[in-house]
Amino acid sequence: MSELPASPKRKISFTDRSLRFIEKIGNALPDPATLFLLLAFIVMLVSLFVYLGGVSVTHPGTGETVAVKNLMSREGLDFILTSMVRNFTGFAPLGTVLVALLGIGIAEGSGLIGTVMRKLVLIAPRRLITVVIVFAGVISNTASEVGYVLLVPLAAVVFLAYGRHPIAGLAAAFAGVSGGYSANLLLGTVDPLLSGLSQEAANIINPAYLVNPACNYYFMAASTFLVTFLGTWITERFVEPRLGAYTGEEKAEEIRRLTPAERKGLKYAVAMILLITGIILWGLIPANGFLRDRETGEILHSPFMAGIVAIIFLAAALAGIAYGIGAGTIKSDRDVVKGMSKSMQTLGSYIVLVFFAAQFVAYFNWTNLGLVVAINGANALQAANLGTIPLMILFIFLTAAINMIMGSASAKWAIMAPVFIPMFMLIGYSPEFTQLAYRIGDSVTNIISPMMSYFALIVAFIQRYDKNAGIGTMVSLMLPYSIAFLIGWIIFFIIWYYTGLPIGPGAGIYYQP
Repeated sequence: MSELPASPKRKISFTDRSLRFIEKIGNALPDPATLFLLLAFIVMLVSLFVYLGGVSVTHPGTGETVAVKNLMSREGLDFILTSMVRNFTGFAPLGTVLVALLGIGIAEGSGLIGTVMRKLVLIAPRRLITVVIVFAGVISNTASEVGYVLLVPLAAVVFLAYGRHPIAGLAAAFAGVSGGYSANLLLGTVDPLLSGLSQEAANIINPAYLVNPACNYYFMAASTFLVTFLGTWITERFVEPRLGAYTGEEKAEEIRRLTPAERKGLKYAVAMILLITGIILWGLIPANGFLRDRETGEILHSPFMAGIVAIIFLAAALAGIAYGIGAGTIKSDRDVVKGMSKSMQTLGSYIVLVFFAAQFVAYFNWTNLGLVVAINGANALQAANLGTIPLMILFIFLTAAINMIMGSASAKWAIMAPVFIPMFMLIGYSPEFTQLAYRIGDSVTNIISPMMSYFALIVAFIQRYDKNAGIGTMVSLMLPYSIAFLIGWIIFFIIWYYTGLPIGPGAGIYYQP
């Protein structure tokens, strides 16, 4: 990174001014929990005025007249008081995220995830180190904190040890972890989180509709290799040549090799994963397998698919325990519980957010505002006759733009899903397809959004190697990745659409209203 003089008279560029404006707007937003509380009050007021206006629509599926209900009536007050606890405890994403994170907490607390990240980097041939770092970043999304806190600074150390610019390694890892946030070969906590919100929104149109946590898996698994390729190409063709040779004060460090205990722990974990995989295959491959549907023998509608969150929990927990026993990091059941408890401690703010988000979503649905907005919006989209690809590209761009001022994936989707999923369902697009487009838009601007929760941490990592670095430095460094991911992912999205391939198990593009 070129050293810029710290002169107060240095002219502020248009980019810096734009970024400061975005940062100012983002900082002016209230906390996401407060935002949902305000939105709940707004729903109450809007329902009153729309009710007084006598607004109603005709449901295209049933032909029934749907009128807006007033939340500020006696009936509405009864609903608010009697449903508050049920809204919270019955909110679809809450239980799935908590259960999945309990298992991942054991794997992380035992040291398994961190050791796997280091092992991937250590075994990489010199010429493939960029590929491995970007790939490891994408895979680390299963437990994203490890990617940000461990892999990003480790990648800088690795690049410096190989005589390459450390900021290039840092950028490559960050691009994989955050820019490829939605791509992965493994299911993580983000999958049940978003699918739960999507299901809540889909139930506005079809109360029986189920959205599987693995509904985007095929597309996102394939996207892992796309993001890895694009991240590697941008690093080696654009970012590293622009940075030039590193002339800073930091000296190369020796990358700590795995200890005998860590290697033993990995062997135990691999053995456990192979055992779990064997049991799953035993339950799925035979026509009468115990993980298939009892009556039809299907895999799609089976205990395996319905219990995918439980499988994530069990696989992560058992692999973490096996590693901990082998590595000596788990000596008793207290260590297991400690790892689970630590993962729950990090969810305090999330649980508060979910409480208010659940009330907002419930109010939005009860008043029928979601249905009225969806039907009117669908009619407008049908009249515009944009076509699938232009419509979804616009939706991706909208999501990417909102992500610049609102970093939380769940908070954004909790607001957007009740509007866009029913709207797109009414014009024939499945909730899974809409969620897929959202995930693309949500990922590509993570690495240039000052509102991303780890943005400040990454700036601090960069400043270790370039003391003059700031937000502008960070964004200019990561912007090529953001543009490449946006263009590449949209092209990939278009190709996938025209091939007609399913985007996940039992998840297609279209929905029949």
